[in-house]
Amino acid sequence: MDEVKRNKTLVKNIFLLYFPLLFLGIFFLFPFFWMAITSIKPDRELYNLAQSPFVVKAPTLEHFTYLFTKMPFLTWMRNSFIVAGCSTLVSLAIGSLAGYSVARLRFPGASAIGMGIFITYLVPRTLLFLPLAHVLRSLGLANSVVSLVVTYPTFLVPFCTWILMGYFATIPKEIEECAIIDGCSRMGAFVKIVLPLATPGIIAAGVFAFTLSWTEFVYALSFIQLESQKVLTVGVVGQLVKGDVFLWGSLMATALMASIPLAVIYGVLQRHFISGLTAGAVKY
Repeated sequence: MDEVKRNKTLVKNIFLLYFPLLFLGIFFLFPFFWMAITSIKPDRELYNLAQSPFVVKAPTLEHFTYLFTKMPFLTWMRNSFIVAGCSTLVSLAIGSLAGYSVARLRFPGASAIGMGIFITYLVPRTLLFLPLAHVLRSLGLANSVVSLVVTYPTFLVPFCTWILMGYFATIPKEIEECAIIDGCSRMGAFVKIVLPLATPGIIAAGVFAFTLSWTEFVYALSFIQLESQKVLTVGVVGQLVKGDVFLWGSLMATALMASIPLAVIYGVLQRHFISGLTAGAVKY
């Protein structure tokens, strides 16, 4: 009887749990698989309609070689890391202070300010790049990666603030009050007590901010024309898409290598990332 019950449970788990997980795994991993096989196909196979798209008869690294020898790929990658890293750090620093202020320092209009911060994030970036371009030219920052580091926080700070507002609200006030009674200032309690406890939320906001910076296109296209200052998203479109000719092999090789840093970040910080989202991001 117990054996029959175990078999029924196993069959139930297979159909209700393992099959859906297998389907989701294939669904989400298929783009990486497609990029990988396309990046190692020679051109004669890429454009051969008689051949199965899932078969690679003569693997090659010519598309990767083209990126490193004919294109400034490493320069694009370096610039993307600089912009995404600096923008994320600046946005987290400002967003942490702003989120803590709205969540903890109760003052008239705090809730309205919190909602206003979120609405600010929803403003389309296409409405802002023209005035921002004028400001950058006035400051002499056009055509440099600094222009992106300065402008990306305009949409990253509201996002980070909104995420961290919810997380700071879940931290008990009594912990800070005890620290203040023991002699800490408000800023001291924030730095020594609140920030360590808010690490999962900060990591979640940082991962999202880095992803948004890494994949941003409109500002990068509008503010930078110099080849040596371009980031990955703009460099790829400018050099690997020539009119109606798409260098698919090199495009897929670039997409594959560009996705690796994000995959590593999400994989390494997965535990903190999920904790930060579930514990605070939706509880404000």
